[in-house]
Amino acid sequence: MELSEFEFGLIVAWNAFSRWAVRCMAAAGCPDLTITDVLLLHHINHRARNKKLADICFVLNYEDTHVVAYSLKKLVAAGLARADKQGKEVFYSPTAQGEAFVRQYRVVREECLVKSLDTELNAPIGELARLLRTMSGMYDQAARAATSL
Repeated sequence: MELSEFEFGLIVAWNAFSRWAVRCMAAAGCPDLTITDVLLLHHINHRARNKKLADICFVLNYEDTHVVAYSLKKLVAAGLARADKQGKEVFYSPTAQGEAFVRQYRVVREECLVKSLDTELNAPIGELARLLRTMSGMYDQAARAATSL
């Protein structure tokens, strides 16, 4: 029963988070992005390193590379990302405009979300993050087991 409650909470939280991230990006001046677009734009901005499609999928735990590739093409077409071919590999990085939108997203996030958080929640949020990473591994293992049935 507890696992079912956890899964229901995960579904509701994911949908709320997705809606928040898309609307936060729109408030930052970049509307019409999907949650995948928003996540990828943030990820290619992370640590100012160029990233390959396979690495992006691996880090964000996307199984369908076609969804990620399509989103990256949209970001490139919108002028938010750059695709640089190096040998047989394509590396993605943000453009100056993409970086500016991510900076503005952080401003909106700070104003609308972070300021409303009680600092006493920091420790439980950290524990919850560790639990979610653990559960992610368990779900991945269960998915592999289910595939072999």
